[in-house]
Order: sequence, then structure tokens, then C-alpha cells
Amino acid sequence: MLSVILTSCPPAAAQGISDALIHSRTAACVSAIPGVLSTYRWQGQIQRDPETLLVIKTTRDQVEACMAALREVHPYTVPEMVELPADRVWEAYLDWATAETRLPN
Repeated sequence: MLSVILTSCPPAAAQGISDALIHSRTAACVSAIPGVLSTYRWQGQIQRDPETLLVIKTTRDQVEACMAALREVHPYTVPEMVELPADRVWEAYLDWATAETRLPN
């Protein structure tokens, strides 16, 4: 089964986060969507910040490892990490994602 994890980050951090997740094989693919403006409350103040949205594709058995790796490299104290289980995935894509999130023997 496949899951998608969403996280937002400062634009300057997006490539490093993506590379770390792919390198650790906890994600098969990370798509970066620049130009997101996030509005949120932090420490009692309303904040508005430009961010990049990362759409992380991984297998369900790698979700915990992927989130742990994400916590290690994400610059935020409380990074957004939202898992969306993907119940319908093209079988060939799922096979590829599964192969890419396994450590080589």
C-alpha cells in the first residue's frame, strides 16, 4: 500500500529535505510545490510565511521511518506531517515505489 505525506517547509530547505528522504530510501519520490503561502498561529501570533509544499510518496510500511527521517532534517520545531493513505494506486507505480523504499541487499 502507498501513503502520501504532506509537509511544508521554507523554500531554501525543500531540496535538502527531499534529498535526505530519497537517500535514506524512506521515500520513493518527493514533489516540491513552490509558492505556497501558509497562514497559521504560532506562539500566540498569526504568521504568514512563504513555503514549499512537499508531497512525499512512500509505502505504508515506511511511513514511521519516513516521518522519523523528516523530523531529523526539518528545520521547524513542529513540522507538518500529515499521512494520506492512498487506497487506489496504479500497480506499476506501487511496485516501483516499493522497490525504491527497500534497502539494497
